[in-house]
Amino acid sequence: MRRSLLLLLSAIATYTGVGQTIVQRDPVIEKMVAGVSADSLKSYITHLVAFGTRNTLSTQADPKRGIGAARQWVLGKFNQFAQQSGGRLTALIDTTTLPPDGRRVDAPLLLGNVVATLKGTDPTDNRLFIISGHLDNMRTSVMDRIGDAPGANDDGSGVAAVLECARIMSRQSFPATVIFIAVSGEEQGLLGAKFMADKLKKDNKYIEAVLNNDIMGSNNSSETNIINNTKIRVFSEGLPAYELDKAAANIRNLGLENDGKARQLARYVKETSERYVDNLEVVLIYRNDRFLRGGDHTPYVQNGYAAVRITEMNENFYHQHQDVRVENGIQYGDLPEFMDFEYLRKNTAMNLSSLANLAKSPGMPQEVKIEVRKLTNYTILNWKAPQYGKPKGYFVLMRESNWPFWQKKFYTTQTEMQLPYSKDNYFFAVQAVGEEGNESLPVVPGVGR
Repeated sequence: MRRSLLLLLSAIATYTGVGQTIVQRDPVIEKMVAGVSADSLKSYITHLVAFGTRNTLSTQADPKRGIGAARQWVLGKFNQFAQQSGGRLTALIDTTTLPPDGRRVDAPLLLGNVVATLKGTDPTDNRLFIISGHLDNMRTSVMDRIGDAPGANDDGSGVAAVLECARIMSRQSFPATVIFIAVSGEEQGLLGAKFMADKLKKDNKYIEAVLNNDIMGSNNSSETNIINNTKIRVFSEGLPAYELDKAAANIRNLGLENDGKARQLARYVKETSERYVDNLEVVLIYRNDRFLRGGDHTPYVQNGYAAVRITEMNENFYHQHQDVRVENGIQYGDLPEFMDFEYLRKNTAMNLSSLANLAKSPGMPQEVKIEVRKLTNYTILNWKAPQYGKPKGYFVLMRESNWPFWQKKFYTTQTEMQLPYSKDNYFFAVQAVGEEGNESLPVVPGVGR
Protein backbone atom coordinates (compact mmCIF):
# COMPACT_ATOMS: atom_id res chain seq x y z
CA MET A 1 0.00 0.00 0.00
CA ARG A 2 2.77 2.39 0.95
CA ARG A 3 4.64 1.57 -2.29
CA SER A 4 1.49 2.18 -4.37
CA LEU A 5 0.94 5.54 -2.67
CA LEU A 6 4.53 6.57 -3.36
CA LEU A 7 4.19 5.59 -7.03
CA LEU A 8 0.95 7.57 -7.28
CA LEU A 9 2.49 10.67 -5.71
CA SER A 10 5.47 10.35 -8.02
CA ALA A 11 3.20 10.15 -11.05
CA ILE A 12 1.23 13.20 -9.90
CA ALA A 13 4.43 15.18 -9.35
CA THR A 14 5.71 14.20 -12.80
CA TYR A 15 2.42 15.15 -14.45
CA THR A 16 2.29 18.45 -12.57
CA GLY A 17 5.83 19.26 -13.66
CA VAL A 18 4.97 18.57 -17.29
CA GLY A 19 1.77 20.57 -17.00
CA GLN A 20 3.67 23.58 -15.76
CA THR A 21 6.08 23.59 -18.70
CA ILE A 22 5.12 26.79 -20.50
CA VAL A 23 7.88 27.06 -23.08
CA GLN A 24 10.62 24.83 -24.39
CA ARG A 25 14.09 26.24 -24.93
CA ASP A 26 16.31 24.94 -27.71
CA PRO A 27 19.36 23.70 -25.75
CA VAL A 28 21.75 24.94 -28.44
CA ILE A 29 20.35 28.47 -28.28
CA GLU A 30 20.16 28.28 -24.49
CA LYS A 31 23.89 27.49 -24.38
CA MET A 32 24.67 30.36 -26.75
CA VAL A 33 22.67 32.78 -24.63
CA ALA A 34 24.53 31.63 -21.52
CA GLY A 35 27.79 32.42 -23.31
CA VAL A 36 27.03 36.14 -23.70
CA SER A 37 29.58 37.90 -21.49
CA ALA A 38 29.28 41.29 -19.81
CA ASP A 39 33.09 41.35 -19.58
CA SER A 40 33.43 40.84 -23.34
CA LEU A 41 30.96 43.63 -24.01
CA LYS A 42 32.82 45.96 -21.66
CA SER A 43 36.10 45.12 -23.41
CA TYR A 44 34.68 45.95 -26.83
CA ILE A 45 33.36 49.30 -25.64
CA THR A 46 36.65 50.15 -23.89
CA HIS A 47 38.49 49.62 -27.18
CA LEU A 48 35.96 51.66 -29.15
CA VAL A 49 36.14 54.60 -26.73
CA ALA A 50 39.96 54.51 -26.93
CA PHE A 51 39.83 55.69 -30.56
CA GLY A 52 39.03 59.19 -29.25
CA THR A 53 36.38 59.94 -31.83
CA ARG A 54 34.55 57.82 -34.37
CA ASN A 55 32.87 60.71 -36.13
CA THR A 56 32.21 59.72 -39.75
CA LEU A 57 34.14 62.80 -40.92
CA SER A 58 37.16 62.08 -38.69
CA THR A 59 40.54 60.89 -39.90
CA GLN A 60 40.92 57.63 -41.79
CA ALA A 61 44.72 57.82 -41.93
CA ASP A 62 45.64 57.67 -38.23
CA PRO A 63 46.16 54.02 -37.07
CA LYS A 64 45.08 54.82 -33.50
CA ARG A 65 42.42 57.52 -33.74
CA GLY A 66 39.27 58.17 -35.72
CA ILE A 67 36.73 56.24 -37.76
CA GLY A 68 39.34 54.59 -39.98
CA ALA A 69 41.20 53.01 -37.06
CA ALA A 70 37.91 51.92 -35.46
CA ARG A 71 36.78 50.23 -38.68
CA GLN A 72 40.04 48.31 -38.94
CA TRP A 73 39.75 47.16 -35.32
CA VAL A 74 36.19 45.86 -35.83
CA LEU A 75 37.33 44.10 -39.01
CA GLY A 76 40.14 42.49 -37.01
CA LYS A 77 37.67 41.20 -34.41
CA PHE A 78 35.45 39.70 -37.12
CA ASN A 79 38.50 38.03 -38.68
CA GLN A 80 39.48 36.69 -35.27
CA PHE A 81 36.03 35.14 -34.86
CA ALA A 82 36.25 33.75 -38.41
CA GLN A 83 39.08 31.47 -37.31
CA GLN A 84 36.61 29.43 -35.23
CA SER A 85 33.93 29.25 -37.93
CA GLY A 86 35.29 26.53 -40.18
CA GLY A 87 35.53 28.99 -43.07
CA ARG A 88 31.88 30.05 -42.88
CA LEU A 89 32.48 33.59 -41.53
CA THR A 90 34.11 36.14 -43.82
CA ALA A 91 34.50 39.89 -43.29
CA LEU A 92 35.29 43.04 -45.25
CA ILE A 93 34.90 46.81 -45.22
CA ASP A 94 32.29 47.67 -47.84
CA THR A 95 32.99 51.19 -49.09
CA THR A 96 31.41 53.85 -51.26
CA THR A 97 32.44 57.45 -52.01
CA LEU A 98 29.89 60.15 -51.30
CA PRO A 99 30.03 63.77 -52.51
CA PRO A 100 29.42 66.73 -50.16
CA ASP A 101 25.72 67.22 -49.49
CA GLY A 102 25.80 70.76 -48.13
CA ARG A 103 24.34 69.58 -44.82
CA ARG A 104 26.24 66.95 -42.82
CA VAL A 105 28.96 65.99 -45.31
CA ASP A 106 31.20 68.94 -46.18
CA ALA A 107 33.86 67.16 -48.27
CA PRO A 108 34.11 64.01 -50.44
CA LEU A 109 33.72 61.07 -48.04
CA LEU A 110 34.90 57.46 -48.22
CA LEU A 111 32.12 55.74 -46.29
CA GLY A 112 32.77 52.23 -44.99
CA ASN A 113 30.58 49.61 -43.34
CA VAL A 114 32.28 46.67 -41.61
CA VAL A 115 30.38 43.56 -42.71
CA ALA A 116 30.79 39.95 -41.56
CA THR A 117 28.79 37.20 -43.26
CA LEU A 118 28.15 33.83 -41.62
CA LYS A 119 27.26 31.68 -44.60
CA GLY A 120 24.32 29.31 -44.19
CA THR A 121 24.89 25.58 -44.54
CA ASP A 122 21.93 24.99 -46.86
CA PRO A 123 22.97 26.02 -50.40
CA THR A 124 19.30 26.24 -51.44
CA ASP A 125 18.37 28.62 -48.59
CA ASN A 126 18.60 32.24 -49.77
CA ARG A 127 17.35 33.89 -46.57
CA LEU A 128 19.41 36.65 -44.93
CA PHE A 129 19.07 37.77 -41.32
CA ILE A 130 20.84 40.99 -40.33
CA ILE A 131 21.97 42.47 -37.02
CA SER A 132 23.44 45.98 -37.01
CA GLY A 133 24.78 48.79 -34.83
CA HIS A 134 26.40 52.06 -35.92
CA LEU A 135 30.12 52.53 -35.44
CA ASP A 136 30.18 56.32 -35.82
CA ASN A 137 29.35 58.82 -33.09
CA MET A 138 29.22 62.57 -32.48
CA ARG A 139 29.79 65.39 -30.02
CA THR A 140 27.32 68.24 -29.56
CA SER A 141 28.05 69.28 -33.17
CA VAL A 142 27.80 66.50 -35.73
CA MET A 143 30.40 68.33 -37.84
CA ASP A 144 33.04 68.28 -35.08
CA ARG A 145 35.50 65.69 -36.39
CA ILE A 146 38.41 66.67 -34.11
CA GLY A 147 37.28 66.69 -30.46
CA ASP A 148 36.95 63.62 -28.27
CA ALA A 149 33.64 61.77 -28.52
CA PRO A 150 33.59 58.58 -26.43
CA GLY A 151 30.38 57.13 -27.90
CA ALA A 152 30.23 54.37 -25.28
CA ASN A 153 26.46 53.88 -25.44
CA ASP A 154 25.61 55.69 -28.71
CA ASP A 155 26.39 53.44 -30.35
CA GLY A 156 29.26 51.51 -28.84
CA SER A 157 26.60 49.39 -27.15
CA GLY A 158 25.03 48.38 -30.48
CA VAL A 159 28.39 47.56 -32.07
CA ALA A 160 29.39 45.57 -28.98
CA ALA A 161 26.17 43.54 -29.26
CA VAL A 162 26.90 42.85 -32.94
CA LEU A 163 30.45 41.73 -32.11
CA GLU A 164 29.36 39.48 -29.25
CA CYS A 165 26.67 37.84 -31.38
CA ALA A 166 29.27 37.24 -34.11
CA ARG A 167 31.72 35.77 -31.58
CA ILE A 168 29.22 33.24 -30.29
CA MET A 169 27.24 32.46 -33.44
CA SER A 170 30.36 31.94 -35.58
CA ARG A 171 30.96 28.72 -33.62
CA GLN A 172 27.59 27.34 -34.74
CA SER A 173 26.05 26.48 -38.09
CA PHE A 174 22.68 27.63 -39.38
CA PRO A 175 20.85 26.75 -42.60
CA ALA A 176 20.27 30.45 -43.37
CA THR A 177 22.87 33.22 -43.64
CA VAL A 178 23.43 35.77 -40.86
CA ILE A 179 25.06 39.17 -41.54
CA PHE A 180 26.70 41.26 -38.82
CA ILE A 181 27.19 44.96 -39.65
CA ALA A 182 28.91 47.90 -37.96
CA VAL A 183 27.67 50.77 -40.13
CA SER A 184 29.09 54.26 -40.56
CA GLY A 185 27.35 57.55 -41.27
CA GLU A 186 24.33 57.11 -38.99
CA GLU A 187 24.77 60.52 -37.36
CA GLN A 188 25.31 62.07 -40.81
CA GLY A 189 21.89 60.88 -41.95
CA LEU A 190 21.71 57.04 -41.97
CA LEU A 191 24.23 57.00 -44.84
CA GLY A 192 25.79 53.60 -44.25
CA ALA A 193 22.48 51.84 -43.67
CA LYS A 194 20.98 53.40 -46.80
CA PHE A 195 23.98 52.30 -48.84
CA MET A 196 23.64 48.75 -47.52
CA ALA A 197 19.85 48.48 -47.81
CA ASP A 198 19.78 49.93 -51.33
CA LYS A 199 22.60 47.64 -52.44
CA LEU A 200 20.87 44.51 -51.12
CA LYS A 201 17.60 45.58 -52.72
CA LYS A 202 19.31 46.18 -56.08
CA ASP A 203 20.90 42.72 -55.87
CA ASN A 204 17.46 41.15 -55.13
CA LYS A 205 18.64 39.71 -51.82
CA TYR A 206 15.98 38.01 -49.71
CA ILE A 207 16.17 39.70 -46.30
CA GLU A 208 13.68 38.24 -43.82
CA ALA A 209 14.57 40.30 -40.76
CA VAL A 210 16.78 43.17 -39.59
CA LEU A 211 17.55 43.83 -35.91
CA ASN A 212 19.02 47.30 -35.51
CA ASN A 213 20.57 48.11 -32.12
CA ASP A 214 21.10 51.73 -31.17
CA ILE A 215 21.62 53.02 -27.60
CA MET A 216 20.93 49.89 -25.56
CA GLY A 217 23.40 49.79 -22.68
CA SER A 218 22.33 52.31 -20.01
CA ASN A 219 19.59 51.80 -17.43
CA ASN A 220 18.64 55.34 -16.34
CA SER A 221 17.01 58.45 -17.75
CA SER A 222 17.79 62.14 -17.51
CA GLU A 223 15.22 64.56 -16.02
CA THR A 224 12.87 61.82 -14.75
CA ASN A 225 15.63 59.84 -12.95
CA ILE A 226 13.97 56.50 -13.75
CA ILE A 227 16.29 53.51 -13.26
CA ASN A 228 15.26 50.19 -14.82
CA ASN A 229 17.37 47.39 -16.30
CA THR A 230 14.52 44.91 -16.74
CA LYS A 231 12.87 46.42 -19.83
CA ILE A 232 13.97 47.07 -23.41
CA ARG A 233 12.05 48.80 -26.21
CA VAL A 234 11.46 47.42 -29.70
CA PHE A 235 10.17 49.98 -32.21
CA SER A 236 8.25 48.81 -35.28
CA GLU A 237 6.25 50.56 -37.97
CA GLY A 238 2.57 49.82 -38.47
CA LEU A 239 1.63 50.84 -42.00
CA PRO A 240 4.34 49.84 -44.47
CA ALA A 241 6.56 52.60 -45.82
CA TYR A 242 7.16 50.56 -48.98
CA GLU A 243 4.47 50.82 -51.68
CA LEU A 244 1.74 51.73 -49.19
CA ASP A 245 -0.44 52.99 -52.02
CA LYS A 246 -0.60 49.47 -53.49
CA ALA A 247 -1.24 47.75 -50.15
CA ALA A 248 -3.62 50.26 -48.56
CA ALA A 249 -6.88 48.82 -49.92
CA ASN A 250 -6.09 45.31 -48.67
CA ILE A 251 -4.92 46.63 -45.29
CA ARG A 252 -8.18 48.53 -44.81
CA ASN A 253 -10.33 45.67 -46.09
CA LEU A 254 -8.82 43.11 -43.70
CA GLY A 255 -8.10 45.46 -40.79
CA LEU A 256 -4.35 44.82 -40.88
CA GLU A 257 -3.15 48.23 -39.70
CA ASN A 258 -1.27 46.49 -36.88
CA ASP A 259 0.09 43.48 -38.78
CA GLY A 260 2.82 44.66 -41.13
CA LYS A 261 6.16 42.89 -41.51
CA ALA A 262 7.97 44.98 -38.91
CA ARG A 263 5.18 44.56 -36.36
CA GLN A 264 5.26 40.77 -36.83
CA LEU A 265 9.03 40.77 -36.33
CA ALA A 266 8.65 42.83 -33.13
CA ARG A 267 6.14 40.34 -31.72
CA TYR A 268 8.48 37.49 -32.64
CA VAL A 269 11.40 39.18 -30.85
CA LYS A 270 9.29 39.65 -27.74
CA GLU A 271 8.09 36.05 -27.56
CA THR A 272 11.43 34.47 -28.41
CA SER A 273 13.76 36.60 -26.31
CA GLU A 274 11.54 36.48 -23.23
CA ARG A 275 11.69 32.69 -23.58
CA TYR A 276 15.48 32.68 -23.26
CA VAL A 277 16.44 35.79 -21.26
CA ASP A 278 15.40 35.96 -17.63
CA ASN A 279 14.34 39.21 -15.94
CA LEU A 280 13.85 41.07 -19.20
CA GLU A 281 10.57 42.39 -20.58
CA VAL A 282 10.44 43.40 -24.24
CA VAL A 283 8.20 46.45 -24.55
CA LEU A 284 6.63 46.86 -27.99
CA ILE A 285 6.50 50.49 -29.11
CA TYR A 286 4.04 51.02 -31.94
CA ARG A 287 5.95 53.54 -34.03
CA ASN A 288 8.92 53.17 -36.36
CA ASP A 289 11.27 55.09 -34.04
CA ARG A 290 11.39 57.57 -31.20
CA PHE A 291 9.25 60.69 -31.59
CA LEU A 292 10.41 62.62 -34.71
CA ARG A 293 13.69 60.67 -34.80
CA GLY A 294 15.12 57.88 -36.94
CA GLY A 295 17.57 55.01 -37.06
CA ASP A 296 19.43 52.62 -39.32
CA HIS A 297 16.49 50.21 -39.64
CA THR A 298 14.53 52.86 -41.55
CA PRO A 299 16.25 52.43 -44.96
CA TYR A 300 15.42 48.70 -44.78
CA VAL A 301 11.79 49.49 -43.91
CA GLN A 302 11.67 51.89 -46.85
CA ASN A 303 12.84 49.06 -49.13
CA GLY A 304 10.08 46.73 -47.93
CA TYR A 305 12.01 44.62 -45.44
CA ALA A 306 10.99 43.64 -41.89
CA ALA A 307 13.21 45.78 -39.67
CA VAL A 308 12.96 46.98 -36.08
CA ARG A 309 14.93 49.23 -33.74
CA ILE A 310 16.06 47.99 -30.30
CA THR A 311 16.75 50.72 -27.72
CA GLU A 312 17.09 50.98 -23.95
CA MET A 313 13.95 51.78 -21.98
CA ASN A 314 15.06 55.14 -20.56
CA GLU A 315 17.43 57.33 -22.57
CA ASN A 316 19.73 59.74 -20.78
CA PHE A 317 20.33 62.85 -22.88
CA TYR A 318 23.15 64.06 -20.62
CA HIS A 319 25.17 61.20 -22.13
CA GLN A 320 24.03 61.41 -25.74
CA HIS A 321 25.32 63.83 -28.42
CA GLN A 322 27.21 65.83 -25.81
CA ASP A 323 30.70 67.30 -25.45
CA VAL A 324 32.38 65.80 -22.38
CA ARG A 325 32.16 68.42 -19.62
CA VAL A 326 30.83 69.20 -16.15
CA GLU A 327 28.16 71.88 -16.12
CA ASN A 328 26.03 72.94 -13.12
CA GLY A 329 27.32 69.90 -11.26
CA ILE A 330 26.19 67.49 -14.03
CA GLN A 331 28.65 65.27 -15.88
CA TYR A 332 27.88 65.34 -19.60
CA GLY A 333 29.29 62.99 -22.23
CA ASP A 334 28.77 59.43 -23.47
CA LEU A 335 31.24 57.81 -21.07
CA PRO A 336 31.64 54.12 -20.15
CA GLU A 337 31.01 54.77 -16.46
CA PHE A 338 27.36 55.43 -17.24
CA MET A 339 26.89 52.01 -18.82
CA ASP A 340 25.19 49.00 -17.18
CA PHE A 341 27.02 46.00 -18.64
CA GLU A 342 24.71 43.43 -17.08
CA TYR A 343 21.79 45.20 -18.76
CA LEU A 344 23.73 45.24 -22.02
CA ARG A 345 24.39 41.51 -21.60
CA LYS A 346 20.66 40.81 -21.37
CA ASN A 347 19.89 43.03 -24.34
CA THR A 348 22.59 41.32 -26.40
CA ALA A 349 21.21 37.92 -25.38
CA MET A 350 17.74 38.96 -26.58
CA ASN A 351 19.24 39.75 -30.00
CA LEU A 352 21.15 36.49 -30.12
CA SER A 353 18.21 34.29 -29.15
CA SER A 354 15.90 35.89 -31.73
CA LEU A 355 18.54 35.84 -34.46
CA ALA A 356 19.55 32.24 -33.79
CA ASN A 357 15.95 31.03 -33.62
CA LEU A 358 15.21 32.68 -36.96
CA ALA A 359 18.34 31.35 -38.65
CA LYS A 360 17.65 27.79 -37.41
CA SER A 361 13.99 27.82 -38.43
CA PRO A 362 12.47 26.67 -41.71
CA GLY A 363 11.20 29.34 -44.07
CA MET A 364 7.81 30.97 -43.68
CA PRO A 365 4.71 29.08 -44.90
CA GLN A 366 3.63 29.95 -48.43
CA GLU A 367 0.24 31.07 -49.76
CA VAL A 368 -1.44 31.29 -46.35
CA LYS A 369 -5.19 31.74 -46.89
CA ILE A 370 -8.33 32.11 -44.79
CA GLU A 371 -11.42 30.48 -46.31
CA VAL A 372 -14.27 32.93 -46.97
CA ARG A 373 -16.65 31.07 -49.28
CA LYS A 374 -19.27 30.90 -46.51
CA LEU A 375 -20.23 33.10 -43.59
CA THR A 376 -19.39 30.97 -40.56
CA ASN A 377 -18.49 31.35 -36.90
CA TYR A 378 -15.48 29.10 -37.31
CA THR A 379 -12.27 29.76 -39.21
CA ILE A 380 -10.55 27.57 -41.81
CA LEU A 381 -6.91 28.27 -42.69
CA ASN A 382 -4.78 26.54 -45.31
CA TRP A 383 -1.25 27.04 -46.59
CA LYS A 384 1.63 25.45 -48.46
CA ALA A 385 4.98 24.26 -47.18
CA PRO A 386 7.82 26.81 -46.98
CA GLN A 387 10.27 27.27 -49.80
CA TYR A 388 13.24 26.66 -47.49
CA GLY A 389 13.77 23.88 -44.97
CA LYS A 390 11.64 20.92 -43.91
CA PRO A 391 9.16 21.79 -41.15
CA LYS A 392 8.11 19.28 -38.52
CA GLY A 393 4.79 21.08 -38.30
CA TYR A 394 3.09 24.44 -38.01
CA PHE A 395 1.71 26.80 -35.39
CA VAL A 396 -1.53 28.64 -36.05
CA LEU A 397 -1.40 31.82 -33.97
CA MET A 398 -4.43 33.67 -32.69
CA ARG A 399 -5.16 36.90 -30.83
CA GLU A 400 -8.15 39.09 -30.10
CA SER A 401 -8.48 42.04 -32.45
CA ASN A 402 -7.52 44.55 -29.72
CA TRP A 403 -4.63 42.51 -28.30
CA PRO A 404 -1.03 43.57 -28.99
CA PHE A 405 0.60 40.15 -29.38
CA TRP A 406 -0.32 36.54 -30.08
CA GLN A 407 -2.30 34.86 -27.29
CA LYS A 408 -2.67 31.23 -28.40
CA LYS A 409 -0.74 28.77 -30.55
CA PHE A 410 -2.31 25.66 -32.07
CA TYR A 411 0.04 22.98 -33.41
CA THR A 412 -0.58 20.78 -36.44
CA THR A 413 1.41 18.63 -38.84
CA GLN A 414 -1.11 19.33 -41.61
CA THR A 415 -1.28 22.29 -43.97
CA GLU A 416 -4.76 23.32 -42.90
CA MET A 417 -6.69 23.84 -39.69
CA GLN A 418 -10.25 24.59 -38.66
CA LEU A 419 -10.75 26.54 -35.42
CA PRO A 420 -13.98 27.24 -33.47
CA TYR A 421 -13.21 30.95 -33.35
CA SER A 422 -14.79 33.65 -35.49
CA LYS A 423 -12.58 35.50 -37.98
CA ASP A 424 -14.69 38.56 -37.14
CA ASN A 425 -13.24 38.69 -33.64
CA TYR A 426 -9.72 37.34 -33.96
CA PHE A 427 -6.58 37.74 -36.03
CA PHE A 428 -4.65 34.68 -37.19
CA ALA A 429 -1.23 33.83 -38.59
CA VAL A 430 0.75 30.71 -39.42
CA GLN A 431 4.41 29.89 -38.77
CA ALA A 432 6.49 26.84 -39.69
CA VAL A 433 8.26 24.87 -36.96
CA GLY A 434 11.52 22.94 -37.43
CA GLU A 435 12.57 19.61 -35.93
CA GLU A 436 14.16 21.35 -32.92
CA GLY A 437 11.18 23.64 -32.29
CA ASN A 438 12.54 26.78 -33.99
CA GLU A 439 9.71 28.86 -35.45
CA SER A 440 9.68 30.95 -38.60
CA LEU A 441 8.25 34.44 -38.72
CA PRO A 442 4.42 34.34 -38.80
CA VAL A 443 2.46 34.96 -41.98
CA VAL A 444 -0.93 36.69 -41.83
CA PRO A 445 -3.43 35.01 -44.18
CA GLY A 446 -4.82 36.50 -47.33
CA VAL A 447 -8.29 35.77 -48.66
CA GLY A 448 -8.94 32.29 -50.06
CA ARG A 449 -12.00 31.23 -52.02
